[in-house]
Amino acid sequence: MKLTSLVVPTFKQMLNTMSGWLDKAQGALGGEAERLLSVRLAPDMFPLSTQVRFACVQAWEAVCRLQGEDFPASINTLLDEGRNAGEHPGIIADAQARISETVAMLDSLAPDALDGDPERPIAHALPTGMIFDLTAEQYARDWTLPQFYFHLMTAYAILRSQGVDLGKADYVPHMFAYLRPGTWPTT
Repeated sequence: MKLTSLVVPTFKQMLNTMSGWLDKAQGALGGEAERLLSVRLAPDMFPLSTQVRFACVQAWEAVCRLQGEDFPASINTLLDEGRNAGEHPGIIADAQARISETVAMLDSLAPDALDGDPERPIAHALPTGMIFDLTAEQYARDWTLPQFYFHLMTAYAILRSQGVDLGKADYVPHMFAYLRPGTWPTT
């Protein structure tokens, strides 16, 4: 499987899914939904607003790293917003805008945009000083997708913990495109 066909559809469908969760929260809670952006699962974890932004960061960073390009300023903006979200969570419209901007970037990619050499080395440095030496394929499989899903699932868990009525169908709505006709449960 080519890297573009693995990561781009995954990012797009799950970012759109997360957008749907925010819509559902806003529909159920109205103006009270804004408070959810400050909610954390644990005191030492980032709040919902950060989880949304960091999920977007994972998509942006993956595209840049897999293309061998420098990060645009937008990544630092997302990171700064995420790191400061405890004090400045923003509003749901801000979170939705970040998701939309990220999906638009993904939509702009060529069908083979990330399909360079899967063995190309990527040195992934963390702010802590640790550096991981990976191939492009290892980076996609072992870093960016797990990190993306970590932030996505943390957002889901925060929303669920606050009473937003989310279930499995809300987590995988893209799967209904594959549903065999006549197999939807009737009871």
